[in-house]
Amino acid sequence: MIRQDTLRVLLVEDDPAHLEQYLTNLAGDPSLANVGGYSTGKAALEAVAALAPDVALVDLGLPDMEGFDLIRGLRARSPSTDVLVVSVFASEYHLLSAIEAGATGYLLKDAGAPDFNAAIHAVHAGESPISPALARHLLRRCIGMAPANPEPHPAYAGLLSPREVEILESIARGESLAEIGRALYISPHTVKTHVKNIYRKLEAHSRPQAVQLAKQRGLIRP
Repeated sequence: MIRQDTLRVLLVEDDPAHLEQYLTNLAGDPSLANVGGYSTGKAALEAVAALAPDVALVDLGLPDMEGFDLIRGLRARSPSTDVLVVSVFASEYHLLSAIEAGATGYLLKDAGAPDFNAAIHAVHAGESPISPALARHLLRRCIGMAPANPEPHPAYAGLLSPREVEILESIARGESLAEIGRALYISPHTVKTHVKNIYRKLEAHSRPQAVQLAKQRGLIRP
């Protein structure tokens, strides 16, 4: 039986060697538990709602569907599940497409066991772990897309509440949900509820995308 304080992890990986490595990594951390391993996106989508994992590890190179479509499907069927991509693809296209689809972290498959397990905990805590080799892609894109001096657009006036703006600015500074909760004297669960409302209002699917959209619309400082 899985303890209540154990993070439930779903694995979606079609390479048996990598799947075995992931299972070995999980077995080395008593606070993590595997609740299912699938080699196709279709099978994972059919199971995710019933399994309700805390974190889903997703390979992008699946045999039956685009990994980005799988991410969107997982998020739609189990909104509370965070998606951590573990892939061999190190391009800017794959990173940004995964984030836009709803992934909250992206690791390359050369990450060792300690990084692998730490990333699962980090994603569940509200952080967005990204392999250092990929972080520069995201930084360059965000800098290039942000307006130099954005002006608040009248159409978005009052879209976010003052507390939501405060939380989004904290996210933009790289603070985790736990850190934001401590600073604002509210629980991480309350912070996560605010974040979900921010996603809905901005029509965003990830923290980086929400920050980017808010900056473009002048809702938070660049």
